[in-house]
Amino acid sequence: ALLEVLDPEQNHTFSDHYLEVEFDLSEVMFITTANVTHTIPPALQDRMEMIRLPGYLETEKVKIAQNFLLPRMLSRHGLKNSDLKVSDPGVRKIIQLYTRESGVRNLERELSKILRKTAVNFASTGRRSGVSVTPKNLERFLGVPHLTEKELPGSPMVGVVTGLAWTSSGGDILRIEVGFMPGTGKLSLTGLLGDMMKESAQIAVTYARGVAEMLPLKKNFFNEIDVHIHVPEGAIPKDGPSA
Repeated sequence: ALLEVLDPEQNHTFSDHYLEVEFDLSEVMFITTANVTHTIPPALQDRMEMIRLPGYLETEKVKIAQNFLLPRMLSRHGLKNSDLKVSDPGVRKIIQLYTRESGVRNLERELSKILRKTAVNFASTGRRSGVSVTPKNLERFLGVPHLTEKELPGSPMVGVVTGLAWTSSGGDILRIEVGFMPGTGKLSLTGLLGDMMKESAQIAVTYARGVAEMLPLKKNFFNEIDVHIHVPEGAIPKDGPSA
């Protein structure tokens, strides 16, 4: 249906299959949105003008929360500016530990939880006192963090390399672990990897075999060992053009 609707050669007589009436859609501008483009069929992409909008940076999200989201939500929850203050470091911790997105929808949800708890506390105690939310007392309002901060290892580790990953909510890092054991040259790949990711691992092994003479390796080293490559967070699929 979309192919016909967006094609200027035939959308002036688009026929709706429910009403069976022709519509002239040649003067209609359609705006469609998607988080990723590689899942859109090429024929459909060919009929559209692509406009890429980058996600918000962390500093931008903090400003949006302080200057727009919080003032609007305070009035909706029957609170005043003096009733609740959320520090910039507090907002930053909410972004890092409770949300993972390119926009601010989940950030708004998490802030609304804080406001609801504050409003309920005021209503149940009958006292209004200024509440300040900081990284130290954030768990009291939102509970245990949903996410963990990923840190780069302090020093290089044998068999572990840090990779870069692209997600719809921004960049991420992932550890790639490699283990060797006596065997017959078998390559094992784990971590819910897609075809492109598996092929990349096979290319890496092929390259290592090709330059074995330049490295302190035996000539037929690969025939005597098994290689296991694992990318942690096994429940998350890993693939795509960057793999």
